[in-house]
Amino acid sequence: MQARMKNPALVLPDALQALLDLGKAVSTGGVPPATLGLVHLRASQINGCSVCVDAGFRDLKKAGERDSRLFAVAAWRDAPYFTEAERAALALTEAVTRLSDRSEGVPDAIWDDVVQHYDEPARAALVLAIAQSNIWNRLNVTVRQVAGTPWS
Repeated sequence: MQARMKNPALVLPDALQALLDLGKAVSTGGVPPATLGLVHLRASQINGCSVCVDAGFRDLKKAGERDSRLFAVAAWRDAPYFTEAERAALALTEAVTRLSDRSEGVPDAIWDDVVQHYDEPARAALVLAIAQSNIWNRLNVTVRQVAGTPWS
């Protein structure tokens, strides 16, 4: 496998820094880092981004995440390893990542569940984190970035 081109975030001046800055802002919203990692992994699985699935799994593992949770992210609804707050974040991740699959986008029931577990700054961080994961996924999938290789 070979990438079609350099990652677009590396081609346009300041694009990479803008994305990195968004990630820094997200980290100040009060969402646990493990939850943000699970959100990124789930969005990446949905979008078929091998680069982000690979990196997300490795980052979560390095941070001490248990294999049982990592292996079950794709089937989180049926796995006992996730807190109610994590479940709300994962449901939001799926709804935001699959906006066109529903006529209403993000259903009120999913949003109401998120509101029960996260305050407004944390909700903002979750929405931005999901959007950022989708950006990375779309960049990598479009240019066929190869998992486990340096960006080029």
